[in-house]
Amino acid sequence: MSLATETLVNLLTIRTAAQRIAGVALKTPLVRSPFDGVAGEVWLKAESLQPIGSFKLRGAANKILQLSPEEIKRGVITYSSGNHAQGVAYAAREVGAKAVIVMPSNAPAIKRAATLALGAEVVDVGVASSERLAKAEELVREHGYVVVPPYDDEKIIAGQATCGLEIVESRPDVDLVLSPVSGGGLLSGVATAVKLLRPEAKVFGVEPELAGDTAESFRTGEIVTWAAELTSRTICDGLRTQSVGERNFAHIQAYVEGIITVTEAEIRAAMRAIVATARLVPEPSGAVTTAALLFHAHELPAYRTAVAIVSGGNVDPKVLAEVLTEGSA
Repeated sequence: MSLATETLVNLLTIRTAAQRIAGVALKTPLVRSPFDGVAGEVWLKAESLQPIGSFKLRGAANKILQLSPEEIKRGVITYSSGNHAQGVAYAAREVGAKAVIVMPSNAPAIKRAATLALGAEVVDVGVASSERLAKAEELVREHGYVVVPPYDDEKIIAGQATCGLEIVESRPDVDLVLSPVSGGGLLSGVATAVKLLRPEAKVFGVEPELAGDTAESFRTGEIVTWAAELTSRTICDGLRTQSVGERNFAHIQAYVEGIITVTEAEIRAAMRAIVATARLVPEPSGAVTTAALLFHAHELPAYRTAVAIVSGGNVDPKVLAEVLTEGSA
């Protein structure tokens, strides 16, 4: 059966995931954010306040908490630029499993250090997503680790979908939801939960122009892959995946209205706006949704209540200082 026609994640699976991860991941708050010049009511979903500073804990916990005792004994492995790495390391520590993380050489030092601090073993490779995957597969063959994929997995999608579940539970009147998109785990899960609970709401994905593979895939109806040297240009280190996952794309095609791309300058301006207005610290990847609201209103439907997901807050302090002080001299 093709991925386009296979059964998608359902609401029961999402609700069960929410119950399963309740002792590990937080129910994060919605923060009212009255940005200047933005029509409608805007709330930010503060996934930056998760224990690891990112939504990635949801999917990793949902996957790892379902492992058998034998699988826990074998240990887990994943390939990640940082946030999923921390989610896997954190959830593995909860169940007492060894965690091995294959990371690109250009992963932010703050994310690498945080992953090591959680007790994981880090293996460095080149910048391409394909290199991370190939190394992980090699280590699985050698050691028998259980793979915890970053996005293209039903249990990961169901875990990330709990973020959408919380959005609708907190704001039943929401009519626009924006999620960052790279591999597609968060967007596919959130869109599924939101649409199953509130079909009239509109869901959009947002990604950097410099890593716009999902937008191109959405336009053409087929998954396209961008070269690593292209996607690595963006400041959004969490959104540099070269192509959207197959299972994720099936959910996105079923439930998402569109994909918006934003510029690097817009992302940086959105980071400043989030800090000034919501008093949250976003990493660049977590600011793309606010950038869409601030600078691409013409591409969005009219709304009364919008929720923009701040997917993470693991920003390098030097990058944050640079962004916040731009133009202040």
